[in-house]
Amino acid sequence: MWEPYKKGFKDYLRLEKSLSENSVEAYLRDIEKLTQYFLQADSLKTPAQVELKDLQHFIKWIAELGMNDTSQARIISGLRAFYKYCLLENISETDPTTLLEAPKLKRSLPDILSFEEIENIIGQIDLSRPEGGRNKALLETMYSCGLRVSEAVNLKISQLYLDVGFIRVIGKGDKERLIPIGRSAIKYINIYKNKIRVHTTAQPGNEDILFLNKRGTKLSRVMIFLIIKELVLRAGIKKTVSPHTFRHSFATHLVEGGADLRAVQEMLGHESITTTEIYTHLDREFLRKTLQNYHPAFKG
Repeated sequence: MWEPYKKGFKDYLRLEKSLSENSVEAYLRDIEKLTQYFLQADSLKTPAQVELKDLQHFIKWIAELGMNDTSQARIISGLRAFYKYCLLENISETDPTTLLEAPKLKRSLPDILSFEEIENIIGQIDLSRPEGGRNKALLETMYSCGLRVSEAVNLKISQLYLDVGFIRVIGKGDKERLIPIGRSAIKYINIYKNKIRVHTTAQPGNEDILFLNKRGTKLSRVMIFLIIKELVLRAGIKKTVSPHTFRHSFATHLVEGGADLRAVQEMLGHESITTTEIYTHLDREFLRKTLQNYHPAFKG
């Protein structure tokens, strides 16, 4: 009964919203859970017949199954996307998700590295080894441009405009953005590209990929995680550090330095400004120290 709606929703997510296959499948699983609920309740309705109270009972049902607040909020987000599609296609005249309340989630603030800590981590790289030059160029670029790990592993030589200080990145939903790149990152990309990478034979399909492993294929996300984990250990830093920490640190340092939030949103490739706003809440210690240093009431 719901299969045609699911198929149409799938096409809408892929073609109109340009979502990745993983995101599309996640949304479809949310709708599948709703239809499972209706089947077990023996009251399968069409999307147009579904009311707010039905969805409230459904959320109560998944909560009783043991689904946590984060998962519930994600499913509600999936339902909202589905009904947005239903309204567009005139499948339903009303949106029952409008007054559906999501659980209040605590925003978990990720660990942030100071500029000195980032320098310390990158300073642990052994530049006497070929992969050392690659890793330095990689981490300098990730921090300089605030890249997601997927954007770093897929970065292509043809996307580098180093003479004018920019790189072109393909982000989530295949959205492109131009990001300024710092002098240090440019310097180490050029060293790696011209003196180290030329000695690696790129496998077919990987000729344009910038960062290659020893086999001539692009690095895996796991490989970058392991590289960073080892360097953090050597640096003696006790924080939880992942490739994403470099991105968080990039954004936080920009906001702390007074960068315009819209500019930070553009560089990070965030679709919504609310995602970027987390960086205005991150480093409360930085704000406290600023007050202590500059506000008359805090001095002395």
